[in-house]
Amino acid sequence: MIASQIAPSSTALAAASAQRLPALFVSHGSPMYALEPGETGPALQRWGAELRAEFPGLQGVVLMSPHWMGRNLEVMAASQPATWHDFGGFPQDLYGLRYPAPGAPRLAQQVAALLQAAGQQPHLNPERPMDHGAWVPLMHLFPEADVPVVQISLPADAGPADVYALGQALRPLRDAGVLLMGSGSMTHNLRDFITGNRTGLDYVQAFSRWIEARITERDMAALLDWQHQAPLALRAHPTDEHFLPLFFALGAGGPGAQARYLSREVVYDFLAMDSFALQDPPLQAPLPQAQAGQAVQALQ
Repeated sequence: MIASQIAPSSTALAAASAQRLPALFVSHGSPMYALEPGETGPALQRWGAELRAEFPGLQGVVLMSPHWMGRNLEVMAASQPATWHDFGGFPQDLYGLRYPAPGAPRLAQQVAALLQAAGQQPHLNPERPMDHGAWVPLMHLFPEADVPVVQISLPADAGPADVYALGQALRPLRDAGVLLMGSGSMTHNLRDFITGNRTGLDYVQAFSRWIEARITERDMAALLDWQHQAPLALRAHPTDEHFLPLFFALGAGGPGAQARYLSREVVYDFLAMDSFALQDPPLQAPLPQAQAGQAVQALQ
């Protein structure tokens, strides 16, 4: 497969490669986040505007959400993915929202090729809509809905190291003008939310700040073993699906990436809305032209 069949020209990609895009983790909270942005929504919008100013060659977003889980690894390949309201019992205004961002079938093919090169067996899905783990935070990040979006599924049997490897496999896309993004939740205990249990809520900050400290220290061994090492881990995440996209972002960012926290907000007393960007150290020189060419070749 030649690059011109699946992507913008090699010249455009090489130009985009002069700077490497960050990777991003966002907590997408409740679906009501679409209508109640709190502090995190404006923070994402400001960061998105900064990103577009700094990287005018932004080609698209590749995103993992816990609301697309399955036995197989799939890649959204729709040219115009629908906005899926995959929830119930919320105010009617929420169901009227649409996020009409285009899809990116050629970018989806790039994603599948990189995953296949890493030993995965991805399947292109041309009918997959955007679930709320994608479109709700994207409404704040890119409110114009003009950045192409590709989702990848979260394999149902994946652990932290597996998800990290998926982000790692797609890391070359950061040199080709693509934002790699994990959308999950820093804490996600729906049992506490539904029952109104407000005892011992200090676990929210204890867990979140432990994770932040390990990210700052780049202690991947501890992060990968979070269920055993993080304080009150099982209270923060009785199930792990909303935490695993964090490892997609970490894999996309790489071992040397530095975290810039965009939000540490807590909503409803239970949901930590931590969001952060992962960028290479600022003293790193711009990507040499030879390496830019290698990034293009990696997508062929």
